[in-house]
Amino acid sequence: MNTEKPLTLPALDPADVPRRTGSIYPTEELRSLTQGRSKQALGDALGLQAFGVNLVRLEPGAMSAVRHWHTRQDEFIYVLEGELTLVTENGEQVLGAGVCAGFPAGKPDGHQLINRSERVAIYLEVGDRLPGDAAHYPDVDLEARATRGGYSFFKKDGAPYEAASG
Repeated sequence: MNTEKPLTLPALDPADVPRRTGSIYPTEELRSLTQGRSKQALGDALGLQAFGVNLVRLEPGAMSAVRHWHTRQDEFIYVLEGELTLVTENGEQVLGAGVCAGFPAGKPDGHQLINRSERVAIYLEVGDRLPGDAAHYPDVDLEARATRGGYSFFKKDGAPYEAASG
């Protein structure tokens, strides 16, 4: 018999936060790259406004995102379980549980995480929510600009992508 009292805000059990799958990328080809990734928006569930915190799960073979960097948003990741390959401008390195990495805003060092192992990997992803952010994707014809509701996507020549569907 569980005699513990249920948690109430400002505390929560991450297992109670719904998982989001899929991606907001503007094309099916780009969205397919993050298949096998799920996120639980812990910061949103706790009502945080200055920064976001996601609990991210990557299945074997899955990637976190298309390699990118942000103009205004600092990003931080902390590996909780499993093993991830961090890909940056300087090459690749393997990160295991207990290891963290940070990506300062405005530093053009495109980064992504790939689970090349046979086990699920889980990590925390933290980023600020400064207005006016943009993300650059060095390997594909894509740029993102922050809006009140998320990001709008453009080609590198400035032409907008149609709104994502699906």
